[in-house]
Amino acid sequence: MSESNVAAVSSPAKAPTPAPREREVLCASPVGLHRMAYCEWGDPDNPRVLVCVHGLTRSGRDFDRVAAALSDVYRVVCPDVVGRGRSAWLSDPSRYVVPQYVADMVTLIARLNVETLDWFGTSMGGLIGMTLAGLPDSPVRKLLVNDIGPHIEPEALVRIGSYVGQDVTFATREAGIAHAAALAASFGPLTPEEWAEINSPLLRQRDDGAWVFRYDPAIAVPFGTTTPEAASAGEAALWNLFARIEGPVLVTRGAESDLLSRETVSRMVERGRDVQAVEMVGVGHAPAFLDPAQIAVARRFFVGAS
Repeated sequence: MSESNVAAVSSPAKAPTPAPREREVLCASPVGLHRMAYCEWGDPDNPRVLVCVHGLTRSGRDFDRVAAALSDVYRVVCPDVVGRGRSAWLSDPSRYVVPQYVADMVTLIARLNVETLDWFGTSMGGLIGMTLAGLPDSPVRKLLVNDIGPHIEPEALVRIGSYVGQDVTFATREAGIAHAAALAASFGPLTPEEWAEINSPLLRQRDDGAWVFRYDPAIAVPFGTTTPEAASAGEAALWNLFARIEGPVLVTRGAESDLLSRETVSRMVERGRDVQAVEMVGVGHAPAFLDPAQIAVARRFFVGAS
């Protein structure tokens, strides 16, 4: 197992990253059509594409700094998974599952008009990436999975289930940012400015003046309906898909993660065809990739040494 430690060091305040181009693509589910929003950095004609996909309740804007740092090499595309961010909500909440997300990403890839691409997935985004990369004729060339694997520790699922989908409101935008920061404290020792940077896109103001999260609370529905038997079958299927991934894989793990264990990372390295692992100290679930040292890990994997 190839493993190294990357310290989680809080960065000094940085100049704002360039504004991305905002786009949408129309996707389908068994019950109708829905819009998936995405942001794009870099040359729109660049055939070298990196898709970055966020975690369960987050948004594509989590990757602003990664996108800005890699847009000299890539056309970087960061979608808001359906039900989150600027994307539409599904009329059938039972469709908030990985197979639907994979189908939406295939539609996005068709819109991008590329034969191959690289993938950076944090948590849920890593599950989507592993599933897509393990399918026959997958377009995924390189895959970075950030603090996620085929096996998820049950304690982490309990923790996530305790807050996802709750109907919470905030009197001010700042209160919402602080609440989201408390939920994501394990991301690392971020500055107040960094929390505002990644949490502001998660919030919207209602007509009555209250601030709420943008994501559909119904994304929690699958948590309450999944049986242990179904979860076990899903994990087995994901292990099989992971073993079939042909391209290089980098697994990044927060050293204090309660979701991805060292044992699971070791098993991923053993079962995968070309898998390396990096552990980031001082971070839990999941490394935020705002710090230059963390972004450098991604750049070395996708691009090579600077």
